[in-house]
Amino acid sequence: MRPPQNTATTLARTWFVRGRLVGAAAIAFAVSVAIENAVLAGTGAPTFGAPIEEVLAYYAANRDAVAIASGLVALNLPLLLVFVTGLHGLVERRGGAGADWSRLASTAGATLSAIFVLVNVLQIGLALSAGGLAEPTPAFELVWQVHAAAFALALPTLGTTFIGAALAAHASGLTPAWQRLLGLVGGSLLLAAGLGNLAIADGSALIFGGLLGFAAWLVWLLATGVRLVRS
Repeated sequence: MRPPQNTATTLARTWFVRGRLVGAAAIAFAVSVAIENAVLAGTGAPTFGAPIEEVLAYYAANRDAVAIASGLVALNLPLLLVFVTGLHGLVERRGGAGADWSRLASTAGATLSAIFVLVNVLQIGLALSAGGLAEPTPAFELVWQVHAAAFALALPTLGTTFIGAALAAHASGLTPAWQRLLGLVGGSLLLAAGLGNLAIADGSALIFGGLLGFAAWLVWLLATGVRLVRS
């Protein structure tokens, strides 16, 4: 039978390794998402309210940028899932306080991953079809509109993931109070933006509220990731 002291040491070492893995996933996810958005913004990606001719011109001229962004999305998906499921495991190992919130974050994170897949698949379709079009077609415009609608509906799902993760991490003692507040404020902004999803898909400025919440999510991920890696 293993002595209690050795068992405790093994459990502590296991928690430390798991915590560093979850923290590294959070940091890598935040950095990858930031790079992805920088690539699209740096090449002048059109807003959802842009004329369809401008959308066609962008995707026809920036296929390489879309390829880079799509590749980063393929990396983001497993990083997000590793983080939300790993966070749930850490919460349970610290006594289970906040476990319900971490389950919510895991479920919402899985749903968010599925929506990201749809958004990315449609964006790849836009890039592939744009090169062979002299002018926008009804099919091309429909794909763009569905892409915009999927992105708009990703906002409340992200907000749910954010709030669940922030409350779970704080309840289990992994993060300080200011990070819980950041999660509640940022997640609420994302949820509020989701209420206007049709307007956002049509190019409304309401998207900027969601972008503020999205920025808060990245800050929270970096802060949480650093705490877990250094814990």
